[in-house]
Amino acid sequence: MKTSIILILIFFLSEKLIPQIDLRVGMGLDFFTSPSLVDYINQSGFYGSEELSKFSSAVNFSSEVGFIKIGNYQISTELAYQLYSYNSNVQLGRYDIEFTNILPSVLIYYLIEGKGYNFKFGGGGGLRIVAVEETLPASVSSDKFSNLGFGFLLRTQGNTLLSDKLFANISIDLRYDFNGVPKSNNRKLYNNLLREQVNINQLSFGIKLGFCYKF
Repeated sequence: MKTSIILILIFFLSEKLIPQIDLRVGMGLDFFTSPSLVDYINQSGFYGSEELSKFSSAVNFSSEVGFIKIGNYQISTELAYQLYSYNSNVQLGRYDIEFTNILPSVLIYYLIEGKGYNFKFGGGGGLRIVAVEETLPASVSSDKFSNLGFGFLLRTQGNTLLSDKLFANISIDLRYDFNGVPKSNNRKLYNNLLREQVNINQLSFGIKLGFCYKF
């Protein structure tokens, strides 16, 4: 009896589980809000003649591999790189701050496929590795901070066939990243006026264009 059940499960999985490699590369923009970071820049007076707005944009580069398809579902892994920088000329000199965020994620999609196109709807999450580099006015060196966090995202993808196995891709993301408070040794990024630590947590909406190749 047990042998029969095992054989039935093997047959079922062999029919449903299909190795299918999708390789996607893309580039786009993330429109994000990070209130603690904005308050830090504005309250510290580094914004120059005009205060920094609540929403900013960051460049996002990403690559993704979908490697297992089970029925209408697919598992994939992604590695994305987000870059944001801000600079301003103030009375004492030039102020610069830049943060980079490395965003590895595991995602599960629901697939809708047709002739020459497919759509994917899903989400997932993973670690977030954030690094901040700040150069204060009149300073000859930069201060560097970093932290390890985590994040979650929801995504919609559309792929349109260009030729053979090559597709044009558009991806839309909604993401929240708990990047936490960057630190350097025992020192953390700190807002002296508000007397609080500065976190780089962010809510973002992103759109990316790229290509997807099916092997």
